[in-house]
Amino acid sequence: MLDSALRENPGSSLDDLAAAAPRLRGVGTAVPATTYTQQEVLDAFGISDPRVRSVFLNSAIERRGLVLPPLKPTGERAVETQGELLGKHLGLGLAMGREAIEGCLRAAGADLADVGYLCCVTSTGFLTPGFSALFIKELGLDRHCSRLDVVGMGCNAGLNALTAVAGWARAHPGELALMVCVEACSAAYVFDGTMRSSVVNSLFGDGAAAVAVRHDGDGGQEAGPGTAAGGGPALLRFSSRIIPEAVGAMRYDWDEDHGKFSFYLDPEVPYVVGAHAEAAVGRLLNGTGVRRSDVAHWIIHSGGKKVVDSVRANLGLSRADVRHTTGVLRDHGNLSSGSFLFSYERLAAEGRVAPGELGVLMTMGPGSTIETALVRW
Repeated sequence: MLDSALRENPGSSLDDLAAAAPRLRGVGTAVPATTYTQQEVLDAFGISDPRVRSVFLNSAIERRGLVLPPLKPTGERAVETQGELLGKHLGLGLAMGREAIEGCLRAAGADLADVGYLCCVTSTGFLTPGFSALFIKELGLDRHCSRLDVVGMGCNAGLNALTAVAGWARAHPGELALMVCVEACSAAYVFDGTMRSSVVNSLFGDGAAAVAVRHDGDGGQEAGPGTAAGGGPALLRFSSRIIPEAVGAMRYDWDEDHGKFSFYLDPEVPYVVGAHAEAAVGRLLNGTGVRRSDVAHWIIHSGGKKVVDSVRANLGLSRADVRHTTGVLRDHGNLSSGSFLFSYERLAAEGRVAPGELGVLMTMGPGSTIETALVRW
């Protein structure tokens, strides 16, 4: 978007470019009713291994929304089959997604009837038809609603999908596009006491987040309920950075020993991501006249304490710059693709964003991939 505008109008100001871009119009989030402290999760599974306990208790996570396996008559947690986990992915995903969508539309001052495009993102299960068709049926959306499912791309997928959503909104001025990230991470766990599974089990939480996008076509700046000044930020530019040599560092693949899918995170992930963060942001800002110091707001994926610390160190950010990232991690854990929208919601609720200020959205995940977006209020 910004790239073509800069080529066609090299003298254009950021004001002009923002006026021509689609904007975020509202956001909504949801988590399960059941939440647990890290100590409560350790107790629920009777984990006494000091190495595993250390991973949980030094994660910078205080509480997470989770739907744990049911209790057996013996008081132990049941071992869920892959089929049962897929059922949890479906049921929990629909419940959280509905709540997030309804909250998002309220914030945007819109109704279900206004939705012309629905994009659903998930990595915690596989369904055909996907969540987009299921939500259209469950919520009673217009049967002519265009839809897209982005499945299996992992924690970076929210910005991958937002690229497509912004493109649709730009091509359909005045029409509302909706993206919802649905991550039932409780449906993607293996509990076996190993360090491999414990790193994952200590980190992820369940959650859904939805965001509304619209391009008014006339630079409309109306503010709606729950939005920042100027009706939410304009989506100026997206950029990707792939790290092929680390393609296996973050995976969700079949675990033959347990007969189900399982997450894997390489211990080097924080350092790999951090080492490429500066180049990823540099690519995003290249040719815009925007310096990194001009960016007032940083919305970074809550990938884990070490990931956030590594990105912050490599970009020279302060603790205040990542306050919402670390706050979401503390209160919810890593919510996968929707994490950055939980942080964006907190920023919007602060009411401290001023018109004309710039922000960078950043997500990272399998590939290995760093996705970025430049926005302006």
